[in-house]
Amino acid sequence: MLEVRGLSKRYRGVAAVTNVSFSIRPGEVLGYIGANGAGKSTTVKMLTGLIEPSAGEIRFHGANTADDMRGFQSRLGYVAEEAHLYPHLSGFEYLQLAGRLRGLKRAELEYRIEELLRLFGLWEDRYAFLASYSKGMRQKILLSSSLLHDPELLILDEPFSGLDVNAALVLRSLLKGLAQRGKMVLYSSHVLEVVEKVATSVLILNKGQVAAHDSVENLRSLMAQGSLEGVFAALTQTEDGDAIAGKILDLVRRDPRPAH
Repeated sequence: MLEVRGLSKRYRGVAAVTNVSFSIRPGEVLGYIGANGAGKSTTVKMLTGLIEPSAGEIRFHGANTADDMRGFQSRLGYVAEEAHLYPHLSGFEYLQLAGRLRGLKRAELEYRIEELLRLFGLWEDRYAFLASYSKGMRQKILLSSSLLHDPELLILDEPFSGLDVNAALVLRSLLKGLAQRGKMVLYSSHVLEVVEKVATSVLILNKGQVAAHDSVENLRSLMAQGSLEGVFAALTQTEDGDAIAGKILDLVRRDPRPAH
């Protein structure tokens, strides 16, 4: 089980994340959502060891991850929001590098790479430089890399970014299948429709703090909303979305007064 206790991050005294706590058990998908700047990516970076928390702790199967970060990372699969890959490597070479760093045996690694490239529709481009890949293709390479070593915990930060419709449908089914196999998944995204369909529970972050944390069904019932989108809007928007849109339309409307 992944346990996050009182996690906080401050930059030069400014709070980015404040006292965030949650847990993910095997077989669960936690939808981690919030507006831009709410602290989602900061949380993800703390969980993966890319930045250190200002306060709080992260425990995996009862042990503090800070005591053995490398051991924790070996059991973790991570897809970042931005696909920063080595542009001079091919897709095949990048996955070889990722698998070797994970300690996978050559025969097993080669088999998994070939099958993943075929399944994600990248086989014909396997020897092309990553610099020539589209954003969606690079995202598929990141997803493949995160799955190569069959991790216990997957942390996905906007994994659908750049994916076409077919690939997005595959990923949605994949998330459900991973949960059914007992994996733990933290899924950070703006795509509320998908979160609503795949998440076991949802945590809504607002200005770095937990605004709500419950199942989608309970949140809809408690907030008297018909959808997760409605719950999210009610908890995070200070002004009605239609009212904001109306003001924007008024602002950009051509002035009907005659020019002098």
